[in-house]
Amino acid sequence: MADRWQPLRHRYTSLGLGELAAAGVFAAVAAAQPVPLDARATAALWCALGPLLAVLVQAGAYWLLARRWVGRGPMPVQVAGWYRNARWINVVLLGAGLVGIALARPVGASAVLVAAVWLFGVAEYLNYFVVRLAYPWHRWLRDVVTWRTPRLVRDLQARM
Repeated sequence: MADRWQPLRHRYTSLGLGELAAAGVFAAVAAAQPVPLDARATAALWCALGPLLAVLVQAGAYWLLARRWVGRGPMPVQVAGWYRNARWINVVLLGAGLVGIALARPVGASAVLVAAVWLFGVAEYLNYFVVRLAYPWHRWLRDVVTWRTPRLVRDLQARM
């Protein structure tokens, strides 16, 4: 008998590895700095990038871990506890990143880059912990207004 959950597990593997790869690419590009930034802009960039990397790594780990319980039962208690804490830790990280950016005071094009990275971190946080924002481009406008609950949040709610 075929495992009807196998395609979903495969999708979760792809999503998990994709989020981890994205985190790696963001970190590598920032470390390599193909466009040299001054010290203030570099500090601000890492303040913006830190929370984004945290959310991406958490998301990648979530998808890879979720393969174990999909179709078998709820999220394990330990994992649920960790992600409940991560939900608030991420808010603190985003706030600390914003303070770091404000203290570094990047200017010009580097300020725009830093703001874009930080806002992307906010969007990823919202997408995983508040409301689903990720949809295929051809359906995005239609689906985003439905304010669906993210899969991670649904797994947390099922564990409560």
